[in-house]
Amino acid sequence: MPENAAPRHVEPPHAERSKYRRSPYLVVSREASVRTDVYGSIDDHVVRQAQLLRGEHDSDTVIVAMHPVGSPAYLPLFPELARTGLHVIGCANRYSLGDSALQMENVLLDLGECIRDARERLGYEKVVLAGWSGGGSPMMGYQAEAEKPAITRTAAGEPTLLADTELPAADGVLLLAAPRSRHRLLTDFLDASITNELEPDRDRDTEFNLYDPANPNQAPYSADFLAAYRNRQRARSARITEFAQATLAGFAAAGHPHNEHAFVVHGTMADPRWLDPTIEPNGRRPGWSYLGDPSVANTSPGALLRFTTARSWLSQWSLDTAQVDAGDAAPRVSKPVLVLMNGRDDAVPRSHPTQVFEAIPHSDKELVELPEANHYFSGSDQKSHLRTAADLVHDWMRRHGFATG
Repeated sequence: MPENAAPRHVEPPHAERSKYRRSPYLVVSREASVRTDVYGSIDDHVVRQAQLLRGEHDSDTVIVAMHPVGSPAYLPLFPELARTGLHVIGCANRYSLGDSALQMENVLLDLGECIRDARERLGYEKVVLAGWSGGGSPMMGYQAEAEKPAITRTAAGEPTLLADTELPAADGVLLLAAPRSRHRLLTDFLDASITNELEPDRDRDTEFNLYDPANPNQAPYSADFLAAYRNRQRARSARITEFAQATLAGFAAAGHPHNEHAFVVHGTMADPRWLDPTIEPNGRRPGWSYLGDPSVANTSPGALLRFTTARSWLSQWSLDTAQVDAGDAAPRVSKPVLVLMNGRDDAVPRSHPTQVFEAIPHSDKELVELPEANHYFSGSDQKSHLRTAADLVHDWMRRHGFATG
């Protein structure tokens, strides 16, 4: 496929569907740590909850999926892949109760343990990584670190076991409706009208409040307003980063370098794209987001990034310090990559998967679009698109020798 080709629209062969079984298990290892970041750990044991989804026929290849939040084994695409006969492991990371304290460097370590367990204990010869949505950047970031490691410290500047750990490389990567990174996506979601992080409704700038009817700037937005809005979002991200770094530096100066600080980030669902369909146009529903009405989701506790810690912000959300980015990692990845883009995605802008695809240096890569699919395949009209997505993955796996039939 040409280096900068537009996404293909294809009708893949329909894979046969069959029943599958779901087997839960744990991936446990020991890891020395001076600070406990997760609930329920015992001594130095790190526990990851995993599930194997597979049909009746054996396979020497398994798809391994991980996401920053929860268990990917229940995301709709992965059971659908199992129905096509593929073997899928949905492996949760150590942050089983949510991503408020998550550090991406630890997620890569967790993924390495899941892959090692799949090969050494379960007996799979080949592993294909699969990242749906926010799981995409950790998959590409992991493969880059396995092939050509670059991370030597955490985003907070502290030691990380990644520097001394040889990660087992995978044999291919699937990116499914995935942003380039969580920190780039979140920066474009930040409410640019907020100037006071502790009291978000105080001193709010009406001119940049997308949901204030008194705002003189209404969709479709001018190029000047959009540029100013994006600049304010980046400036807000930088202010939070400075706060997180100063907080940790203060702890260290006081002789408590392992202390942590938790805080709330207000207003994280205010991307102008949701109100203005002319911005990175696709088939998404105007005035709507993947979490529903964005004016409501902007203050919802279930929105992307609401509760976090200083270290987690620096590792997962900061535009200036986060280290796991699929676009930055792509040049270090030599294995085959399939990038699947949903044409009506109401979460991920088209530019994200396109940038990742173009950054992959080799030719064994494919960018395929499902024109009518939304981000979560949610809605009565989306079931057929979910099946097509699974067929596309199955066909790519078959053509690369990872599946039969």
